[in-house]
Amino acid sequence: MKRSFLPEIVGSFSTGAAANPTVAMMAASFAHEQLDWIYVNCEVDVDGLGPAVEGAQAMGWRGFNCSIPHKRRVIEYVDSISDTARICQAVNCVVRTSDGWVGHNTDGVGFVDSVRSAIDPDGAGVLVVGAGGAAHAIAVEIARAGAARVEVAARDRRRAEQLAELVDAATSASGGVFAWDGPISVPARVDLVVNATPVGMTPKTDEMIEFDFDSMSRGLVVADVVPNPATTMLLRTAEQAGARTIDGRGMLVNQAAENIRLWTGAEPDRTALRSALDAALE
Repeated sequence: MKRSFLPEIVGSFSTGAAANPTVAMMAASFAHEQLDWIYVNCEVDVDGLGPAVEGAQAMGWRGFNCSIPHKRRVIEYVDSISDTARICQAVNCVVRTSDGWVGHNTDGVGFVDSVRSAIDPDGAGVLVVGAGGAAHAIAVEIARAGAARVEVAARDRRRAEQLAELVDAATSASGGVFAWDGPISVPARVDLVVNATPVGMTPKTDEMIEFDFDSMSRGLVVADVVPNPATTMLLRTAEQAGARTIDGRGMLVNQAAENIRLWTGAEPDRTALRSALDAALE
């Protein structure tokens, strides 16, 4: 590793930054790839976002992540955004270029990369549970990856309708709303079920979205975005019902890898990223 007294700097702006394990993955990856880069995890409240971006610009940062509550508001501080970020109206990764700050949304890319080991999105029928920021990024990116139909189930039916309409209008997939008035029964047209809510996350590990698990076929894939614990109650129960499962840590790992690629141009070792994430959370 070529060392200097002026490493390249990237970081993260969020509220609740102390709970963000991304810094552990980034430090491990930069060391593994022998990159003289550092990642700074910053607690930034709503009123501090503008000054934080100005500070990053003044100090020559190469980019930064944005998490809750900044993913939408940061758009006003960047010079351009990617197609996915424009559709979702949310940015979680900003890259410094010769044309200024460019905002990306790597949440969906991270998710799609994580599910490819179990299912080809092309032509798939997908059921997304939830209608928040993660659900938007996942629904849009899985549709852009070739899914034939993306249905949305949410307690707030209007939010589910809005996300389904977005999928319909902005992608080649067909968007639909899935009724949620009891345990969710999974029809045969669905190949992939995604829990895009925080239900089941530590410390409430005994909670899960209610499904009719008898309706789950052996070819079904069930994915959870919850990273901690790695195996949620939903995934354990779905696996017992015969479904294949994908944990939420894969999404975080692949998202981090995409961020590193956008910032540095290097393709990071995802095994090193996963090991660092597991160690940080366990």
